[in-house]
Amino acid sequence: MDDPLVLPDPADPKLTARLDGVDQDGRLATAQVIIERPLTLFLNSREIVTMMTIGDHPACLAVGYLLNQNMLRADDEITAIDHDDEIETVVVRTARITDYEEKLSRKVLTSGCAQGTVFGDVMEKFDATTLDPDARLRTSWLYTLTRTINTLPSLYLAAGAIHGCVLCARDRVLVYMEDVGRHNAVDKIAGYMHLNGIGPAGKIFYTTGRLTSEMVIKTVQMQIPVLISRSGFTAWGVELARRAGLTLIGRARGRRFVALSGTHRLVFDANAGAAAEEPLSARRKGSVGAGEP
Repeated sequence: MDDPLVLPDPADPKLTARLDGVDQDGRLATAQVIIERPLTLFLNSREIVTMMTIGDHPACLAVGYLLNQNMLRADDEITAIDHDDEIETVVVRTARITDYEEKLSRKVLTSGCAQGTVFGDVMEKFDATTLDPDARLRTSWLYTLTRTINTLPSLYLAAGAIHGCVLCARDRVLVYMEDVGRHNAVDKIAGYMHLNGIGPAGKIFYTTGRLTSEMVIKTVQMQIPVLISRSGFTAWGVELARRAGLTLIGRARGRRFVALSGTHRLVFDANAGAAAEEPLSARRKGSVGAGEP
């Protein structure tokens, strides 16, 4: 199996800190914690939003956010991306004059952590998107992916309080991004795909977080036909997945999973009884922060 293109870097000193406190017995305790910081996004000369993020991959986060809010079109020419860590800003510059004022006037809050947002015309694009009806998900790939993802080094294993999203192809992990909000993590992957010319054909999307309407909408906008989570569903998330023909799989832990949409893409080529149960460390990984907060 080829090495992944991008993985979390739990050793990066800019992403975590060690803080002193006391434990349940009043004894000195030290905890490794995630550092979150603001990042203000500008599109050309206009301020769009200030996001709370861990601060890695700012260009991917900025471009993915703009794409998923339909403030950038897939064919827009990005002329520059300027990130200034000192003043915590990132500026995306485009050749085309963008229609940001109209987009900002149609903002709607969604259920994502740290108040993720989508804009009013997102559903128009959602309903116009056709997902590959011939895409398939083999259960052998699913079991391999969940086992691999749960054992890769991650910020969650180091410090908790963070979400992860993973772009996969067949049984291979391609790009693994983490952030304090799942919407940031998925935006980073969308931006990475756009900036590196990676298309949605044959791709699978995995998230540690809940399968909410926001996660479904963003996956469909990225034109990825399969969305998997170790966590659970919301009713609206399932309704939207069925409306779009998205294969939606939740509670994927060890040999177990539940598919509530797009079951025609499943190929049952693995014996569920022979699949390994999830190790205790991976169960803990999904129980706090990365699971269903």
